[in-house]
Amino acid sequence: MKTDSDLLDYAIDNKLSEPIFRLYGWNPACISLGRNQSDDFLDYNFLKSNGIDVVRRLTGGRALLHDNEITYSYICPVSYLSHGEHVVSSYKEICQIFIEKFKKIGINIDFGTQKQVKTGFDYCMLISTGADLCYKGKKLIGSAQCRKHGYILQHGSILYDYDKILLEKIFGEEISTNEITSIKEINPRIGKEDIINLLSEY
Repeated sequence: MKTDSDLLDYAIDNKLSEPIFRLYGWNPACISLGRNQSDDFLDYNFLKSNGIDVVRRLTGGRALLHDNEITYSYICPVSYLSHGEHVVSSYKEICQIFIEKFKKIGINIDFGTQKQVKTGFDYCMLISTGADLCYKGKKLIGSAQCRKHGYILQHGSILYDYDKILLEKIFGEEISTNEITSIKEINPRIGKEDIINLLSEY
């Protein structure tokens, strides 16, 4: 998260006209909280005993467990995008990268249907908006965005796999397999390195 923040500042300070696209993972696993999200639902003793860190993001939204996933960040000037001034349109323009890339490996994802936000959920992947990417109606990629001095930082989580029991213990809520999916569920023959290589061709 600090590197994403530093890269955003670097782009602003150097007036970059081209985007920065970054892929990364997490070790150890980590909870990231949205910029204004309360942490009162977290059991810090449980997290510590399971070797899970906690960090706060620049972007809004709700908490994510960064574990068996691929995280991306995309930084660009608002003017770089065709519809950069409009938040939802800019989400969709950036996410088009993933739609086109995943299609090459037989995974057809789209923006799905915006669902009524259930405010009781602390886990981001259980909340679907018009800017999230879904596979057959199940959320696969969740993204968040912030803006600073005419630049956009969008980053998000691509679920490779997830531990349903661990998520339920952390968030204290049922993790419905009707709401989320993962690359491993869609096609277990596709490895994490395959996804990284696919997206690294951007």
